[in-house]
Amino acid sequence: MRFDAERRAIERYVLDNVDKVLKQPRSFIRHPFIDPGSVYDGNVWDWDTYWSVYGLLGMADALPKETLDRVVTHAKGNVLNFLDHQLEDGYIPMMIEVADWPEPYLNMMRKRGVRMNMHKPFLCGQIALISRFTGDWSWAEGFAEQLEKYFECYDREYFNENCGLYVWIDDIMIGMDNDPATFGRPKSSTANIYLNSFMTEELARMAEYLTATGRQDRAAHFLEKRDRLIEAIQAECWDKRDQFFYSVDVDVKTRKFDWFHQGLGVFWKTLPIKIRVWSGFIPMWAGFATDGQAAALARHMFDPATFASDYGICTLAKDEKMFDLSATNNPSNWLGPIWLVANYVAFKGLMNYGYQGEAELLCARSARLLADDLANTGCLHEYYDPFTGKPVMNGGFINWNILVLNMIRELEQA
Repeated sequence: MRFDAERRAIERYVLDNVDKVLKQPRSFIRHPFIDPGSVYDGNVWDWDTYWSVYGLLGMADALPKETLDRVVTHAKGNVLNFLDHQLEDGYIPMMIEVADWPEPYLNMMRKRGVRMNMHKPFLCGQIALISRFTGDWSWAEGFAEQLEKYFECYDREYFNENCGLYVWIDDIMIGMDNDPATFGRPKSSTANIYLNSFMTEELARMAEYLTATGRQDRAAHFLEKRDRLIEAIQAECWDKRDQFFYSVDVDVKTRKFDWFHQGLGVFWKTLPIKIRVWSGFIPMWAGFATDGQAAALARHMFDPATFASDYGICTLAKDEKMFDLSATNNPSNWLGPIWLVANYVAFKGLMNYGYQGEAELLCARSARLLADDLANTGCLHEYYDPFTGKPVMNGGFINWNILVLNMIRELEQA
């Protein structure tokens, strides 16, 4: 069996440590939840919980029944905790923390009038993961109104009508914290390819939820929104010359000055932010890249001058001037280090388009990286050096590292 030794070592580590991330209610977190492990004890994060559930349910056949039952309970608790702290205007925080104050910090800031990013587009995705696995959507039957308000908040405060794309308000908690396409840039100026690509999947999962709960008319509405968003991504984010998906700057308009600028004005809707980041591969994961685009993206993934590493996919192309491997938290470093979630998204994209050989190579590199880390340090870490494979920081991190087991299983089932 391929990767059998690596699988056994990583699986054993997860089984031995899963209790450390299945947390009981504390403070104003009123439902069981899953945190990433390591330094993130007591934090419920949006996309982190999605990938934790994705990985843990993917290894269901290796989990004792009592543990699997707890995983499902805690996965549902993730969703309930976020919906528990939704504000009247539909806003849901990106993170809920154990603390002495009366409600999540982000909600307190929101109530003071601070404009900030909201729960990344993984909420409906997590509901769908759980409901597909259990074969039961009834636990989520009553969420429809809150989910509608969640999307209404996105459309009202984060959607740029001119180009048809969603924007980040700022660079706080954007998932890949210091992505140069957003990090340090003006507020509401970046339609990030990460945000928009993952949003296409979130819209599809909302439609799936609505269909499963007998609301087919509303499901069609969200599928239409998804189609329009894909059209906008293709029109604005795909660069024909570079054959890559970029984030784009939406702050473009004709700047009037006295009698100047009376002729042809700015007619383009965005400008590409030409920084090659791993998130340019998400359209393959989401399945809306064309076959030709997928072929070009696959070449980028394995280009040794840019993204290719013996340990997976660099999160920033090696020839970008921002490439940096510093150990840093808040922001975490996505300027080149290997993150297993990026490896998995790229892997899944390759599988979606029939590049099984390339996907197997990426799986092998990921499995060796984590198995070597376990052998050398006795634990897993948050991110890794793409040249040496050595961990950068935060030992004890579990979370999306589990996804390497999904890679192995998906290859076996292909």
